[in-house]
Amino acid sequence: MESKYNYFKRDISWLSFNYRVLLEALDERLPLYERINFISIYSSNLEEFYKIRVADHKAVASGATESDEETVQSARELVEEINKEVTRQLDDRVRIYEQKILPALRKNHIIFYQDNHVEPFHQQFIKDFFREEIFPYLQPVPVSKDKIVSFLRDNRLYLAIRVYPKKEENKGEETKENIEKIAGECINERNVTDFRQPLYFVMKQPYAKVPRFIELPSREKNHYLMFTEDIIKANLNLIFPGYDVDSSYCIKISRDADILIDDSASSADLVAQLKKKVKKRKIGDVCRFVYDRAMPSEFLDFLVDAFRIQRDELVPGDKHLNLEDLRHLPNPNKSLHSLEKPKPMKLTVLDEKESIFNYVAKKDLLLYYPYHSFEHFIHFLYEAVHNPETREIMVTQYRVAENSAVINTLIAAAQNGKKVTVFVELKARFDEENNLATAEMMQAAGIKIIYSIPGLKVHAKVALIRRRGLNGEKIPSYAYISTGNFNEKTATLYADCGLFTCRKEIVADLYNLFRTLQGKEDPKFTTLLVARFNLIPELNRLIDREISLADEGKQGRIILKMNALQDPAMIDRLYEASEHGVQIDLIVRGICCLIPGQSYSRNIRVTRIVDSFLEHARIWYFGNDGSPKVFMGSPDWMRRNLYRRIEAITPVLASDLRDSLIEMLDIQLADNQKACWVDDKLQNIFKKRTPGTPAVRAQYTFYDWLNKKDN
Repeated sequence: MESKYNYFKRDISWLSFNYRVLLEALDERLPLYERINFISIYSSNLEEFYKIRVADHKAVASGATESDEETVQSARELVEEINKEVTRQLDDRVRIYEQKILPALRKNHIIFYQDNHVEPFHQQFIKDFFREEIFPYLQPVPVSKDKIVSFLRDNRLYLAIRVYPKKEENKGEETKENIEKIAGECINERNVTDFRQPLYFVMKQPYAKVPRFIELPSREKNHYLMFTEDIIKANLNLIFPGYDVDSSYCIKISRDADILIDDSASSADLVAQLKKKVKKRKIGDVCRFVYDRAMPSEFLDFLVDAFRIQRDELVPGDKHLNLEDLRHLPNPNKSLHSLEKPKPMKLTVLDEKESIFNYVAKKDLLLYYPYHSFEHFIHFLYEAVHNPETREIMVTQYRVAENSAVINTLIAAAQNGKKVTVFVELKARFDEENNLATAEMMQAAGIKIIYSIPGLKVHAKVALIRRRGLNGEKIPSYAYISTGNFNEKTATLYADCGLFTCRKEIVADLYNLFRTLQGKEDPKFTTLLVARFNLIPELNRLIDREISLADEGKQGRIILKMNALQDPAMIDRLYEASEHGVQIDLIVRGICCLIPGQSYSRNIRVTRIVDSFLEHARIWYFGNDGSPKVFMGSPDWMRRNLYRRIEAITPVLASDLRDSLIEMLDIQLADNQKACWVDDKLQNIFKKRTPGTPAVRAQYTFYDWLNKKDN
């Protein structure tokens, strides 16, 4: 049955979010290099988007795969719509970079060369640097339509070069010699005799050997930077002696990075598949051919034919591609300050000399990362390792940090005679190899490893410390439920929260969840909400409650904070609640397929916050007639989270912790510095500060509130 409601397209909504990331580069209140970093994040996000989402749509559009959600024609239309929007955004990205960032660098005495113009006092340095540091690593490869096509590696920068043999008659043999030297047997003999026929080459940029950005000698108070490819372009005549270098342009290929595996395979077969298939990620099908949009059409046509590129794979870019590398841009002006981000707090009540076990045995504890130090969680595990009453440690792992303190502590626990069980999700995209290597290392240390469940991903972020007294008496066990991964690196970058509790009902439910992951029983959950078990019925009951209150003339109120909202069934429930008068605020960082501003969504507002930290927490508030219910956990309201993953959500039962989460939601809704409304055209409309009201920058305001509260 067709819905009476409408929705934004998932991928077009995501592009709206990524554009909001780009807009941070315009904020002159931020330190300059922080603004530059947002251009890097925007570019990196877009690269992954093409490798996964666009690649999937292209596979459907070509007939290579089938989809229940789109036809061949709708997939083609969507790819076209995506490319059109990305091209529009590129115009703004170029404008921001050229008209805002580069002048700001120059104002701070950093001259970043962008074109062929180089000051005379640097020209000899550039020639010498090229000869000594770059030239040995360059290898031009000829391109010809009727010869074997050379392979372009995924996400690597290449220079596409067009040259003409010089006109001098007496240089014929020399020219032929040079052609053979550079191009070997691949150059067509016709081109050798007809010297004014263009010759085409591609040349991979040697960034494994040479940095992307080169610092040139300073002069007076000015510092100078240059792209490596611009140094190469300035010296192409040295690579092609005997030729007139006509032009050169940057190109790159993005390849399908999704891994198709038999999701019904056993753990052993899954491991074998992953080991084999992750190695093929770099040679996947082309999903994007990005080129300098200044490239003449006949030059582009030649490359398209030679590399057998489909027209719908063409995405115009700027002169300099792969701007995700800007995160490595040197800062030679040491007077330029970086952003003073909130520093993680260590709670005095959780001093390393004090027992977290003792504290949590008395009351629940809620930590907010990165405002609170993740070392508290490490200390929690460390205490479990050395507590003689610890019987078992059980943890899920979705994305693990390299050289992880969490993993090292679990290994120490196993070596200390504790029983340790870790569920490792092998299908965490782009972390498959790291997760597998970590799992094998833990297994070698004596840790029991449970691998992915066939047909499902386990996305829950939970830990359980099971204890028993030395004489067999019952003593408290400990549960930990988080919105973020057990990853100390991302815990400094992502805004998440984690709950420690000894409540028996939560501990029992969590133990049942781990037994389910081991395939031992069909569980019943009394307190936790677990996707694919009791989550959807409980969400419907909570929404129905708010609708009933609104129908009775009371206030129906819902606040939902999450990363993404895409599931049509749950969006329909929110539309329905709005039609009944329930007031709904959504704080959605990324994808939001719900359309505000419609007759059926007139009581729904969508807020998006992009700032220093990546908003990652999932927190749900239901007013419940003045006795609010607040939940936190791992899932977004995406189809995959609600129906195809194991997710865990806990109610926050301690009134003080519940009030703390509500305070955070209120501060985020009051943000008038970094918050946007998302309107019915997917535009990011910045919230304006009302005259006479205080400035609220939610992440920093909440940090200050926590600091005062905790101290």
